[in-house]
Amino acid sequence: MNNESSSQSAIRYRPVSLGRPDVEIESYAGNTYLRSREALAALPARLLDRLLHWAEVRSEQTFIARRGSDGQWQRISYRQMLARVRCIAAHLLDYELSAERPLVILSGNDLEHLQLALAAMYIGVPYCPVSPAYSTVARDYTKLQHIVDLLRPGLVMAADGAAFSRAIEAVLPAEVPVLLVQGELAGRDVQHFDALLTPCEPTRADAAFARTGPESIAKFLFTSGSTKLPKAVVTTQRMLCANQQMLLQTFPVFAEEPPVLVDWLPWNHTFGGSHNVGIVLYNGGSLYLDDGRPTPQLFGETLRNLKEISPTAYLTVPKGWEELVNALEQDGELRERFFARVKLFFFAGAGLSQPIWDRLDRIAEQHCGERIRMMAGLGMTETAPSCTFTTGPLSMAGYIGLPAPGCEVKLAPVDGKLEGRFRGPHVMPGYWHQAELNDEAFDEEGFYRSGDALRFADDDNPHWGLMFDGRIAEDFKLNTGVFVSVGPLRTRVILQGAPYVQDVVVTGPDRQRIGLLVFPNLPACRELAGLSAESSAESVLAAEPVRQWLAGLLLELNREATGLASHIAWACLMTEAPSLDAGEVTDKGSLNQRVVLSRRAEFIERLYADPQAHCVVAQAWA
Repeated sequence: MNNESSSQSAIRYRPVSLGRPDVEIESYAGNTYLRSREALAALPARLLDRLLHWAEVRSEQTFIARRGSDGQWQRISYRQMLARVRCIAAHLLDYELSAERPLVILSGNDLEHLQLALAAMYIGVPYCPVSPAYSTVARDYTKLQHIVDLLRPGLVMAADGAAFSRAIEAVLPAEVPVLLVQGELAGRDVQHFDALLTPCEPTRADAAFARTGPESIAKFLFTSGSTKLPKAVVTTQRMLCANQQMLLQTFPVFAEEPPVLVDWLPWNHTFGGSHNVGIVLYNGGSLYLDDGRPTPQLFGETLRNLKEISPTAYLTVPKGWEELVNALEQDGELRERFFARVKLFFFAGAGLSQPIWDRLDRIAEQHCGERIRMMAGLGMTETAPSCTFTTGPLSMAGYIGLPAPGCEVKLAPVDGKLEGRFRGPHVMPGYWHQAELNDEAFDEEGFYRSGDALRFADDDNPHWGLMFDGRIAEDFKLNTGVFVSVGPLRTRVILQGAPYVQDVVVTGPDRQRIGLLVFPNLPACRELAGLSAESSAESVLAAEPVRQWLAGLLLELNREATGLASHIAWACLMTEAPSLDAGEVTDKGSLNQRVVLSRRAEFIERLYADPQAHCVVAQAWA
């Protein structure tokens, strides 16, 4: 455990304005409640009130930019964005859209996407950004069909007719209008985005905006985690504004200098679309769209962008940090641009490997003589998303910190653990047209039941904050009655198995011992094996260096085991990647433990019957 108030006191950090968490804690009726003593400041009625403000105060500043086909940044200022939003909104009124006939956007992050989304919000029409993978990667359209059936859209937008034609043809009724940025659709009349920029009188749109308020639905965001069919989270204007005010009071630095983000995180998820876009808009900053991804094929584009644009804060998933650390160690020009004015780092989506974190700290110290604060927290789609931040005194894997101003946290006993439940203006009113799910989503006091298990980092010092303790629904018992806490074990395997472990599923419900289905990072394993890029997954995973590494990992993990609940009997390297269509993997890349166990039940049965034939087996098992 690293206690910043003692062992890290001598470490020099780049100065940054952070809130000072002060939390009151009380317990009654078997539950524990945590809330910040700092009240949430007054909120704007609508998120777009901030667009109007910055269009006047910082009219010519870049709000959003993306590289065009010529490689140059195409920029939209705050003044330009407001003018375009009012114009597009006026045209959208002709479609007679509403909450019962919302706008659905099938394609990913681009300038047209944001303009259209903000225009819909301007006239009080909810929009729904859908994962592009549901249209372009999935081989069937079960999830996309579910979304269309639930929302019954009045208008559907896609960036390119050719890329989305099959999905649109498969799920969209012929009478639903389609809007394209480019291309056509055979047999279907479409309108093109440019037509919405035709000059028109925005008076009716302005009147519609005046009728919107905190209760207006801004968008529907679909969950992608614990159930096969995603749920539509109603996201209101109050939720978005409350979350941004929580962020601002936690990170006052956003008000001191307009935040500049270089960001690839998808807008169909709450981290990229609500959290990051919101940080820029709420605080009058600039967003540079990054068409890169933390993959070998696309990360070069991210590096290209970071060599041109110096961010004030950088937010990405752990895989993104891993790729960036590798590049920073080798590229002096990148280091110069990246560290020029950055004040804060964030990660989300999974635990950040301590070796990667340590290397990043070393690079920062060597380049600029100081470290940059790394922040994380706990958030979810249903809470727009932020609930807690790691502004407390600890810095360690699994630490989620303390409640943000305005967020109440309740720790309720469930199945031998403490479930984190949340209440505040940032929490959803419910799921759209799924009343039966709403009854389960909230407890008798109106707290949202997250399904996340939490615990105090130190029971003797509860004001230090909270640790993530896994997903309650993923936990199980062995046939001996021993309870297995899956979340912390998965996190430990992924962190200690980096960079060779992409993800892992823990097996063992009603069994005698725990096993692991390891989904490998094939490029890293291929490099470890010393094999060419053309080598098959089977040959890579059967290579002796890879098998030796896995045996060593099992040995290392089991040294920390305290009994059957944490001792791993075997590990199997999976050659078949998890399936999006089958619901094993969500569109943001996280695994659904329960679906994997169900879909691969026969395979798991063979592993338990003869682990020596299929797996790397721990010494204690043999």
